[in-house]
Amino acid sequence: MTRNIGLARALSKMGLCSRSEAFRLIRAGKVKLNGRVCRDPESPTREGNDRIELSGASVKKQPHQYWMMNKPRGIVTTAKDERGRTTVKDLLPAGLPHLGVVGRLDKASEGLLLLTNDSEWAAAITSPSSLCRKTYHVQIGRAADHDLLERIQRGIESKGELLAADSATLLRSGGKTSWLEIVLTEGRNRQIRRILEAVDVEVLRLVRVKIGDLTLGKLAKGAVRELTEKEVGFLRAKSGKPTVPEV
Repeated sequence: MTRNIGLARALSKMGLCSRSEAFRLIRAGKVKLNGRVCRDPESPTREGNDRIELSGASVKKQPHQYWMMNKPRGIVTTAKDERGRTTVKDLLPAGLPHLGVVGRLDKASEGLLLLTNDSEWAAAITSPSSLCRKTYHVQIGRAADHDLLERIQRGIESKGELLAADSATLLRSGGKTSWLEIVLTEGRNRQIRRILEAVDVEVLRLVRVKIGDLTLGKLAKGAVRELTEKEVGFLRAKSGKPTVPEV
C-alpha cells in the first residue's frame, strides 16, 4: 500500500537534504510535484509514485551511506555556520551526497559521530525508545569520589526534566583531575555538561567513545570512514529495526 508523507519529509527520506533544508527549498519555489511548483512542505506525497523535481532536475532516491567520524574539539556539527566556523561537513570527502549528523556533539565535545542520509536509521538510533547506549569519557577538574558518581547517576532536575546518567564510573584519577566513564541511553541537549555544572564540577574534556557496540577504535582525530554493512545492521538491530539496510 502506497503511503502518503509530506513533501519535505519525502525529499529528506530520498537522501537529498535535511528536512529543514527541504522546507527552505520548497518555500523558495524550487521544487515541483508532478510538474507543478509546490510551496507547501506538508503537501501529501505518494512515496515512489509521485514525480518530484528540484531546480528543474528529476529527483531520484540516493543510495544510503553510513559514515563515522572522530570529531575534533572546536568543530561544529551544523551543515552551515553563519559565523563561518569549520563544520563536520568540511572534514568529509568531496563528492558525497547530503549526510545528516546522527545525534549532535557540541563544539567543545569530541569523539564518535555518525553521519548518514538514511533518516529512518538515524531517527531509530537517536530515539529514547531504542535504548541505544552512548558511552563518554569525561575529564573533570577535581578528584572524583563515590558521592559524585552517585550524584551523576541520581541526576538533577532542570526545566521540569530529570537529567541523569545510566552509569558513572571512575576510570582513573590524577589528584586534581579525574577521568569518568558516563553512559547515557537518552541523550538530551548538553546533558552531561548540565549535570556536572549543577554540582559545580568543571568539565575539561568530553569524548564520545562508543555508540551501541560501535567504538572509535584507532580512527584518527578528524578522520572518517564508512561503516561496514555488518556495523550498519548491528546498530539497526540495537535500535529495534530490521537488520537488512534499505538500498
